[in-house]
Amino acid sequence: MKLIKKSSLLLLVAIVILFTNQVANAQEERDKINFDASVDLMSRFIWRGLNLGGSSPSIQPCLELNAGNFSVGSWAALSTNSLVTNQEVDLYASYTIADMFSITLMDYFTFSEDSASYRYFDLNKDETSHVLELSVEYLGTEKVPLNLLIATNIYGNDAKRMDGSNLFSTYIEAGYSFDIKETSCNAFLGYTPTKPDLENGMPGYYGDDAGIINLGISAEKEIKITDHFCLPLKASLITNPQAENIFLVVGVTL
Repeated sequence: MKLIKKSSLLLLVAIVILFTNQVANAQEERDKINFDASVDLMSRFIWRGLNLGGSSPSIQPCLELNAGNFSVGSWAALSTNSLVTNQEVDLYASYTIADMFSITLMDYFTFSEDSASYRYFDLNKDETSHVLELSVEYLGTEKVPLNLLIATNIYGNDAKRMDGSNLFSTYIEAGYSFDIKETSCNAFLGYTPTKPDLENGMPGYYGDDAGIINLGISAEKEIKITDHFCLPLKASLITNPQAENIFLVVGVTL
């Protein structure tokens, strides 16, 4: 655990140094610095095969700053139903290597506005609502559009072992991208190898057992509204074989 914490700290320091260097270099060529804001309006909030927003629509804004190969940003999922108090606001930093690999440090913060979990600066490992995730992704190539993601929780509100230590829950996803006429598609399969200790009353982060939790296909297409405006439309058919759930999610990006 101490080794993982030290490795995570070193990675974070390295990312900060890389970002500082990227920003310094980009000052000479300001066109390399981009700041973007967008919002997705989704019919539901489904994440890695898990329904995290009930049956209500979800507003998902995003802010991102790009400097060279480095990106930092914030993403959120906000329920439109006043009866659903669970919300999520995340921060992330990502570095891309040779346009083929990306390393991302993600801080998930999930909270309920009417409970004690709404304490953003509570970072105590036994009480915090933050989950720090480290992931590595192979982005594929134009000739072989196959991507592979490996993500592991390294700190915070992860599933626990009997001794109270984190389970380091891990998620692995493979995806294959292809086009059908003007529609961009992606077939995906997500798997968790982490097995929780249910016999001793310790629930899992992704489910009750190791197995496939996220299987489906997504599609994106631009719908022409006027000669100067197109509306990006996205839809996903998502199944969770382990939980025996299925979802059809649609949304638009503004």
